[in-house]
Formats: sequence, C-alpha cells, structure tokens
Amino acid sequence: GTQRDMVRIGTHSGTFHCDEALGCFMLRRTAMFTGAEVVRSRDPEVLKELDVIIDVGGVYDAATHRYDHHQREFTEMFGHGFNNTKLSSAGLVYRHFGREVIAQILSIPVDHPDMEAIYLQIYKTFIEAVDAVDNGVGQWDSKEAPKYVNNTTLSARVNYLNPRWNTDSSEEVLYAGFVQAMELTGREFTDCVEYVFQSWLPGRSYVKASLDQRFETDPSGSIMKLVHYCPWKEHLYQLEEELKVESPILFVLYEDDREKKWRIQCVSIGAGSFENRRSMPVAWRGVRDQKLAEVAGTPGAVFVHAGGFIGGADTYEGVLDMARKSLTLA
Repeated sequence: GTQRDMVRIGTHSGTFHCDEALGCFMLRRTAMFTGAEVVRSRDPEVLKELDVIIDVGGVYDAATHRYDHHQREFTEMFGHGFNNTKLSSAGLVYRHFGREVIAQILSIPVDHPDMEAIYLQIYKTFIEAVDAVDNGVGQWDSKEAPKYVNNTTLSARVNYLNPRWNTDSSEEVLYAGFVQAMELTGREFTDCVEYVFQSWLPGRSYVKASLDQRFETDPSGSIMKLVHYCPWKEHLYQLEEELKVESPILFVLYEDDREKKWRIQCVSIGAGSFENRRSMPVAWRGVRDQKLAEVAGTPGAVFVHAGGFIGGADTYEGVLDMARKSLTLA
C-alpha cells in the first residue's frame, strides 16, 4: 500500500462538544500524534483507517487507540479516589496521555517527582468537570431546578462555537468551529497546567514543610507555623488526608506580607465552612491592642476578630502564645 505520512485522529461529525475538542487538543500534544490532522466522520469505513479515534465508534481499547465512552457497557472512571464521574473522551485521553501532555506543556520529564500530584490535581480541578458535564453528572444530588442559568462553563462556551440552528451548518463551517473549540479548550487546559505547576505546587510544598515541622512549633502537634506565606487551606486539608495526620491542625501562624505582623488563624472544619475546629477564647473576641494584651496576657497582642477565627500580634512569639493558650481556654 501507499505510505501515509500524515497521522490522523478521528472523531464524530455534526455538533461538537467540549470533551472531544479537548481530547483532540491533548492528543496533538503527544509524541505519537503531534500535529495530527483531525477527521470528523461517523462512517465506520472512514474511521477504521485512522490512527486513533475518540468519542465515536463504540469501542474503548487503548491497545488499538479507540477511545469512545458511549457504549452501554462502558463504566470506566478515573480511579485514584475519583469514583463519581464516568469518563468522557477527554478523561479517557487524559487517563492514558495526561502525564505526557503535562510534561510537554511544562518542558519537564514525565517522571518528574511531582508529576503524580500535578496529574491528579488537574483531573480534580479541570478534567473531571468536562467528564461530568458530557455524561450528565450533576454537581450535587438535589433534584431541584438550579436557581440560575450558568452559560459560562467551558462546555457551554464550546457549544456556542457550533453554528446556530438557523445559519449555515455545513461540514466546513462545523470544522472551522471545531478548530476554534480545540484552541479554546487547549488554551484553558494549558493555563490550568501552568497554574498548578507554578502556583499550586509551590504552595503545597510550603504547607507540607510546615506540617512536617508542626511538633517543633509546639509539642501538641496542633499548631502549624507557615514557613512562607501562601494560600494554605486547601493544601492543609489535602495533606492531612494524604499523610494521615492523627491530630488535626487547629491554628495556623503566619507573617502578614504587607504589615510584617503575625497572624493566628483558626482552621475551619472543612473547605468553605465557617465553623472552626477550635476558636479563640470568648473573652478575647473583638478586643484590641493594650486591652487585649492584658486580657490574653500576651505582650504585643494586636487584635482578635469578633468572630474569634483570626487574630494578630506584633511578633511570632505573640501569636504562638495566643495559639497555645487557645488550645486550653474556651
């Protein structure tokens, strides 16, 4: 037969969606399918000639590069603790090629020591929503109608790139829209990968180092001093779970970047909750400066919020003293 030098990716024709647009973008970032041409068809004769097929064909078989999820017997999930959401073609491609695509985008080796953490975080914060929307999996169990419409999700914005029902929707117009959809999803995926690597990961490593030193901060192991200020809450919950921390962190101490004063903050019972694992003493709440220094018996104490969840002092020794007293005082 004649040599075909162009590698080709197949996906379905007609209306396109976020999952296969993103899947095609990712495939084209791999060594095997770099810059491959995308062929859009539902004709089995056309599809069978192609090097890889996603979101069409009724087969999931990684050995032959067939990645559909519409067949009745398909029940695959991502795993690694993600057990609520069936995979779409985006999740399937990500499951098999995600690490390679991340490595390619970031110019890091596939066996980078943090690859697994990056790979799972991107599934959690980006890919899973694409899988869920495509498969009709709600964010919560409620049967109630949503209180408002949200047409700004990535999946909704991809839908907008399809031709309107009352305009020309020839295959050429659809193809041009699909190219835009690959660009849109690819740009946002790339942004997410870069954010996770450049911002989320350094924060995680600071929080991990701080958590590892908690017994040096205080023998109780319940007070954590941040080695360097960063957004810490999400990392703390995640790392406590991963490292199976027995006694949870109750208070976090950190230096305020702007004022160069120290802060003590209570840890809430979970992400998004306003209830603390332990709050600061009632007698301190809403009290400031000299009055607070006297009530708390802490020289240099500056304030405790009326809600009892955050306070401050001039020095590290000050907030550490406040945290230690808060462990026992109600």
